[in-house]
Amino acid sequence: MRHGSIPGARGRVRPLTLLGDPILHQPCEDVTAFGPELATLVEDLFATMYASQGVGLAANQVGEPLRVFVYDCPDDEDVRHLGHVVNPRLTEADGVVIRGPEGCLSLPGLEAGTERYDHAVVEGFTVTGDPVTVHGTGFFARCLQHEMDHLAGTVYADRVRGWRHRRLRRQIDRASWRRGSAFA
Repeated sequence: MRHGSIPGARGRVRPLTLLGDPILHQPCEDVTAFGPELATLVEDLFATMYASQGVGLAANQVGEPLRVFVYDCPDDEDVRHLGHVVNPRLTEADGVVIRGPEGCLSLPGLEAGTERYDHAVVEGFTVTGDPVTVHGTGFFARCLQHEMDHLAGTVYADRVRGWRHRRLRRQIDRASWRRGSAFA
């Protein structure tokens, strides 16, 4: 991406991968080539995230099993965080555990109370291979942990327990987009 360009402006909107597609429950592979194809993927991720009105999107959510995600997410103080991370590692997830509403573009229209730490740090690389460290608090920490889960082959629904799990399961079973959900 050129300095000063709007993320996703040159990207194309890709179809979202929905719950039930096996790619969402498989760990993603490390990116090994930092070139034009990766730059195009990042642009497409931004374009797709914005078109779907999301705050984060992982590559496997558009059918690419690679360790890449993008975000445009506020924290609890309404400070905007915008960027992407290639081959990320969650190096810290700590602080207070908060159960808050969480949704996902791969489970459209649904949300459930999901427990997440209120602080997270992710380290990785930019699309050009430069090291990057991203610190998140509050809602942005939730977003970082959510996207890291995607890259590990987990969706937020896998973390929901008890009556919230049963209610979410019923909602998934009734969802018009459901395609043989692997959610148990």
